[in-house]
Amino acid sequence: MNPIPVLVLEDEPQIRGMLCQCLAGEGLLPHGAGSLVEARETLRAAACQLALIDLGLPDGSGQTFIRELRAWSTMPVLVLSARNQERDKIEALDTGADDYLTKPFQRGELLARVRALLRRAGSSGAQPVVEFGDVSVDFASRRVQRQGIDVHLTPIEFQLLAVMIAGQGKVLTHRHLLREVWGGAFVDSPHYLRIYVGHLRHKLESDPARPRHFITETGTGYRFVI
Repeated sequence: MNPIPVLVLEDEPQIRGMLCQCLAGEGLLPHGAGSLVEARETLRAAACQLALIDLGLPDGSGQTFIRELRAWSTMPVLVLSARNQERDKIEALDTGADDYLTKPFQRGELLARVRALLRRAGSSGAQPVVEFGDVSVDFASRRVQRQGIDVHLTPIEFQLLAVMIAGQGKVLTHRHLLREVWGGAFVDSPHYLRIYVGHLRHKLESDPARPRHFITETGTGYRFVI
């Protein structure tokens, strides 16, 4: 039986090495990454079935990465962070993490939580590519194509697209989208959404004036339909 591949996203080399050593000793196949860029490259190369993620990274937030991951994968996510405030744990779990372990932690507890997550999840069959209309979105490489041609999205546009795809078919309120993409301080600024949803329609809809995928729910929010 082949060992289960595990993504270890941790920017401190010593901690990352320790985590990889622990996982390897448990019969798993760890893939270390020190940044969001390296983590995305790892997911393109390896069919990881579990992710251990630190929240503080040199090129962004671990929560951003979790949101991206949840747009295409149900693989279990265990957050490992020195942040021990209740609000930090709640935010990470609400973002899509399955469990949260505060640093410093004991090796035995880490491995017990890893085993529990793998038992509950089984093998993840999710693929990092979502297609709608003539658009293909590869979340692992953050590549968007329309009719086979690359489409440039800004980081905010890509994050908004990821959140909408993750909630496909559901009515996503203005406040929910603003909180997930811009943060809690912007929940009363719906004009941001109007502008950026307009950008997505212009870049990804065949007829932006008659959108098929980015649907307005008047007075409430938006719905994404594949």
